[in-house]
Amino acid sequence: MEISLEFQSGQIVSLKHGDKNLYAEVIQVVVSRQLCWVRPLVLVDFFTEPPQITDLRDASDLLWPVNLFQPALDTEVITVLSQVLAKEPKTEPDALAKQQLHQFIHLVWQEGAKG
Repeated sequence: MEISLEFQSGQIVSLKHGDKNLYAEVIQVVVSRQLCWVRPLVLVDFFTEPPQITDLRDASDLLWPVNLFQPALDTEVITVLSQVLAKEPKTEPDALAKQQLHQFIHLVWQEGAKG
């Protein structure tokens, strides 16, 4: 997908799997390897009402295939990010948030291996 290679640093992108969306900030696109270095911001579970939002600002960066990401629409993320960014980042790493990110990434990776 050509648009993926045009991501800009600071742009918000999403990675979807089932009812969950990972929203992340683009740090850099490694065009030669078709990878995207992103910094996770939030994981949103739309299965619950209201959607469950997990703050991932203290999670590790990811280096993932650029074609898995989609540009996030402003209307998609403004409400979600405003809820999280209004809060100060935690001083201690959130083990549960990191576990949820790990599980999400594992599921996406397994799905990619099948396809």
